[in-house]
Amino acid sequence: MFELQQKSTRSAARRGVLTTAHGAVPTPFFMTVATQGVAKHITTEELRQLGAPVALSNTYHLLLRPGIEAIKRRGGLHQFMDWQGPILTDSGGFQVFSLAGVRPDSQNLVRIKEDGVHFNSPWDGSKQYLTPELSLDLQAACGVDIAVCLDQCLALPSTPEKVKQSVERTTAWAKRAKLHHEGMPENKPLLFAVVQGGLDIDWRRRSLADLVALDFDGYNIGGLSVGETAEEMYRIIEAIALDMPEDKTRYLMGVGYPDNIVEAVKRGVDMFDCVIPTREGRHGRLFFWQPDRRLVGENGQVLNFYRTENIKNSQFAEMDQPINPESRLPILRRYTLAYLHYLYKIDEPLGRRLASLNNLEFYYDLMIAIREAIASGQL
Repeated sequence: MFELQQKSTRSAARRGVLTTAHGAVPTPFFMTVATQGVAKHITTEELRQLGAPVALSNTYHLLLRPGIEAIKRRGGLHQFMDWQGPILTDSGGFQVFSLAGVRPDSQNLVRIKEDGVHFNSPWDGSKQYLTPELSLDLQAACGVDIAVCLDQCLALPSTPEKVKQSVERTTAWAKRAKLHHEGMPENKPLLFAVVQGGLDIDWRRRSLADLVALDFDGYNIGGLSVGETAEEMYRIIEAIALDMPEDKTRYLMGVGYPDNIVEAVKRGVDMFDCVIPTREGRHGRLFFWQPDRRLVGENGQVLNFYRTENIKNSQFAEMDQPINPESRLPILRRYTLAYLHYLYKIDEPLGRRLASLNNLEFYYDLMIAIREAIASGQL
């Protein structure tokens, strides 16, 4: 499943290979967020051309639309979305628990019980529920490569009592998911568990120790990138990442900006996902490399290796150079910054598509640069 190939002598960064039923992926890597079985504005053929390693979808969203049975009838999620690379599905826990903030009366949408979480669909009001076992069954029915245990997400800041409850319930549900996973057929997905504990290091370590004792295929750091500062996030990663098993992948969920990713890799993280590349692209913000692409300086500090530009700014109206002259996609080599600026000015959806492609390619290239920096002893 995971083979550690190299450990940095300058930091906790490491390189390895995660092997799944749909291919082996070099780590560290960034997963493309295809929450509902599609990366917004992007085709799977374009993802292949860009070298996307793994697609990430979400059990909660797929359960509500189009429905897991509909996906199963069409040969599974790989066949349905025309993606033959690895797929990881989140359990849906974060989305279910976040329903409490959807609208003023939405507290009634979610009811957390010992058996699982019961909720009403925000689309049609239908009654739904997820248990640790059912969440895993739904993910397996989609034919994915990596499934994630149902966990209880925690809003930050939170009280000590709620942190305790979140960790204990997450562990209890992980035990049930692990037992259920052991009884599944041979072609079952890998199973990752989620470390909770908010910003409390002691509870984070307790959560990790409980989950490591159950021996999962990988370990996720959950409950971050939800409003805490970058320094608080790094403190939690430093406190627990190196205590994760060396022979298992370490996945920081929902992170982040390029500098956040480099900082997390330096602290021992292998896997990332985030909506930032496509979300920023839809708003006209593009990621570009600085002329000096070095990620870190001599003393290990993360350098200013990238910049973001708002393509809507008037200065781009006269820039006739390509969006990315080095792109793997001909359209990013042909279309100009001036044309992209114009597309946003007339609110043409093609502009959002081009910007999202640019940003995704930047993130994939960033991960290549990170792996090369580890290999050469720079990171």
